[in-house]
Amino acid sequence: MIDDVLSDLKGQMSSTAESLKRDLGRIRTGRANPALVEGLLIDYYGAETPLNQLATISAPEARLLVIQPFDQGSVATIEKAIMRSDLGLSAVNDGKVLRVPIPELTEDRRRDLVKQVRKEAENHRISVRNHRRDANDTLKELLAEKEISEDDVRRAHEKIEELTKHAIAQLDDVCKAKEEEVMAV
Repeated sequence: MIDDVLSDLKGQMSSTAESLKRDLGRIRTGRANPALVEGLLIDYYGAETPLNQLATISAPEARLLVIQPFDQGSVATIEKAIMRSDLGLSAVNDGKVLRVPIPELTEDRRRDLVKQVRKEAENHRISVRNHRRDANDTLKELLAEKEISEDDVRRAHEKIEELTKHAIAQLDDVCKAKEEEVMAV
């Protein structure tokens, strides 16, 4: 019983860390990263479709994204979606592929992005704490149903705290690495 609760908690906390990495990948730094635009929704024949399902996205240079649509008729639609997005990017259309130059970030914009990174990390820390609370509630229910003893609950609480501290430290490491990447000139 307790092992099931702990293994579920480990899985939830590791998925939270992966979610943070994915979410921070969408935050623009000075370098080109396909994750910036791959989740961008494109109106493709009336259906909202993510860009990564409509085109291949690559970063051949540090400051350039190249988007090559599978359907050449969607080039203009993708270009309009990039212009409308809040990324502050513009695309150069040559009829077959889109080239998206990534401009240099100003110092103020870098600071704003660091704030955004910290906010996103805090949201994920809250998620980890919520997972901890849910696991502790499950243990209380098992104790109330007399399926486990109070000693087992105390030992499980200690393991849950260890897992929580480890997960939050992992989130802090990811956040710190992203902050350094954003502030690098």
